[in-house]
Amino acid sequence: MTYKNLFDHISSKKSYLCVGLDTDIRKIPSHLLSEPDPVFAFNKQIIDATVDYCVSYKPNIAFYEAMGGKGWESLQKTMEYIPDSHFTIADAKRGDIGNTSGLYARTFFDPSSSGLNFDAVTVAPYMGSDSVLPFLEFENKWVILLALTSNSGGADFQRLEIDGKPLYEQVLAKSQEWAGADRMMYVVGATQARDIAHIRTIIPDHFLLVPGVGAQGGNLEEVSRFGMNSHCGLLINASRSIIYASNGTDFAQKAQNEAKSIQQEMAVYLDKYCVQ
Repeated sequence: MTYKNLFDHISSKKSYLCVGLDTDIRKIPSHLLSEPDPVFAFNKQIIDATVDYCVSYKPNIAFYEAMGGKGWESLQKTMEYIPDSHFTIADAKRGDIGNTSGLYARTFFDPSSSGLNFDAVTVAPYMGSDSVLPFLEFENKWVILLALTSNSGGADFQRLEIDGKPLYEQVLAKSQEWAGADRMMYVVGATQARDIAHIRTIIPDHFLLVPGVGAQGGNLEEVSRFGMNSHCGLLINASRSIIYASNGTDFAQKAQNEAKSIQQEMAVYLDKYCVQ
């Protein structure tokens, strides 16, 4: 998916919502456990309920890997079910080098190899360009680089100062040599909302993938005000607050209500902050 395609979808939907499919078989409604593939049955209903209100889906790969072969089958069926119109992110946080990195890229980007065909994958930048460039060899595919995360341990390294600048700033600056705004995004936690204004001075045009709105307490209005650019430039991920809005038979309806509520709020901020 191109930068323009993504922005056009955001504009038409009046939404920049990404639904995180962090599907834990131990948390899905019990009535689904009798299904042949409970995880896919859950994902299918979540997708049906939210597809009109979001522009992206982000399966967290760990939840599928933890189930072995069955998990990969569930993931593949989920990916085949998501409409082509929606931007898909493999939240895999890969970060190896050389042939290994190339194989990870093939896993998520080459359907003739793995059966998976994501638009983007999250990548850890600690090993530098060697861990990123193999993903960029695939045409029209995106790297989403971890930049400034909101977990409590994130500051252990990300905010360490080197030559007067925190490490995350150096990651933002250096990585722009590898790809432009049409191929690279950055993960910035929603609880770091006030840092986003500064981040925008370094990467004004790139998209930011922002987790942490909803169950983790991030403020959607603040993130939108500080982070939006003329092409929106934001994908706001919500996972638990949507997919686990209920653990009963009404889980899909509750997920739809939550996604619709977020989308309606986003429509206001797009009109207010996305200045063409």
